[in-house]
Amino acid sequence: MEYRTSINGIDVRAEYSQRAIDGIFLPLLKRIMDLQREKGKRVLVMLAAPPGAGKSTLLSFLEALCRERAELRAIQTIGMDGFHRRQEYLQSHFVTRDGKRVRMVEIKGAPITFDLQRLAAGVRAVASGAACGWPGYDRRLHNPVEDAITVDGDIVLLEGNYLLLDEDGWRELSACADYTVSVRADEDMLRRRLIDRRIKTGVEREAAIRFVDYSDMPNVRLCLEKTMPADARLTVDADGEYHADGIG
Repeated sequence: MEYRTSINGIDVRAEYSQRAIDGIFLPLLKRIMDLQREKGKRVLVMLAAPPGAGKSTLLSFLEALCRERAELRAIQTIGMDGFHRRQEYLQSHFVTRDGKRVRMVEIKGAPITFDLQRLAAGVRAVASGAACGWPGYDRRLHNPVEDAITVDGDIVLLEGNYLLLDEDGWRELSACADYTVSVRADEDMLRRRLIDRRIKTGVEREAAIRFVDYSDMPNVRLCLEKTMPADARLTVDADGEYHADGIG
């Protein structure tokens, strides 16, 4: 099934097989909806995946799937990208990478370039069941958009690279979740996708390759190597096909 949408200001196209829809996505959605009925109030689902795995597009597709099928209830999807630190902050602050002092903007997307304190507060607000504002992110502006979304749904799916990161500060986030999902993918496929995505923002190909190899790929490896166990475990193969290792 072809799916087209716009993610963070970029037009995207994805293909989801009927096998994945019937065998993975629909059972996953029904499991989450059963949890909400049992709990009787908002449930928060966290989906963690490395950069380039298509997590934002997948959640957008799941949201559309719920609108199209009478047997499914509405879900609301949000992402953690709105908690990037602002571009001007990243350009004026420095970190050490490979023994060199570099501006944070050069490694944008690394855990340190997110405002973890604000993200944790936002996650707690959503988990509380309250209606609350949530920031978006525009890749063309390279900055967050404050209160782009009002979170008010009974079933909220939050996606992000580091929601299941097994590091201090980050690992506490998953305690707020009612259900967690992890997605794994091949490194080479992720690299190709990330280069293509950066080119679509107007960056020249060689510059896109340099940025992805220096900044994005360390984050990809971090996500693949230091993600905590999840209730549902999905894998995307080199052809973009989804497989389920388990839906608990």
